[in-house]
Amino acid sequence: MPSAQDPFYVVKEEIQDSIDKLQSSFHQWERIPSNSGEQVHLSKDLITTCDSIEWQVDELDKAIAVAARDPSWYGIDEAELEKRRRWTSNARTQVSNVKKAIGKGKESNGTGATTANGMRRELMRMPNHHETDRSNQYGAHESDDFISSESDRQMLLIKQQDEELDELSASVQRIGGVSLTIHDELLAQEKIVDELGMEMDSTSNRLDFVQKKVALVMKKAGAKGQIMMILFLLLLFIILFVLVFLT
Repeated sequence: MPSAQDPFYVVKEEIQDSIDKLQSSFHQWERIPSNSGEQVHLSKDLITTCDSIEWQVDELDKAIAVAARDPSWYGIDEAELEKRRRWTSNARTQVSNVKKAIGKGKESNGTGATTANGMRRELMRMPNHHETDRSNQYGAHESDDFISSESDRQMLLIKQQDEELDELSASVQRIGGVSLTIHDELLAQEKIVDELGMEMDSTSNRLDFVQKKVALVMKKAGAKGQIMMILFLLLLFIILFVLVFLT
């Protein structure tokens, strides 16, 4: 089983945290009145965040593809690779659903714009009497207080959303850095494996050459020559043994 310190799980945790924050911001977006400036601003930020997360998931998929070339080298098996592919696919689906919902929201806002404009025109055609009775004054004060309170509330929401998006952006940048590091490390390890394979091939070729040379020498020497060579090597071994262990 892969270690808890596997770089994949480090990046996975960062991406999942970004997706959770994205969905939290999306739920706030759903509660904002349609066709408002606040919703338009948040829509742009959400789309940008979706694109960033999708890019991070794509980079993670590339790292999985590299690991799939030689799973044993990275200490994982096919079941673990399939599990990682399912997670990236699920993450991509979650982000895609948010983007689709925002796109549909923009379309519905465009359809409802005519009705909203018609209501504003009707309000502009209403007669403007210059009466200053007490009830109208109270109504105007209450309306001003309501507008002021609503404006303050929206400004507070915008500030909170900006802070959350800043945190999300910082998290995406960290994920990008970790993903690039993993990608570079995988490329370096792949290069080392290729070089090791080339060295093993070269050593094998040299060993085959030496074996052929020895076989050729033994064949030319004949049976008597082979016996003499064995006796010589035995004598040399005895001399070396005496020099090393008895002196």
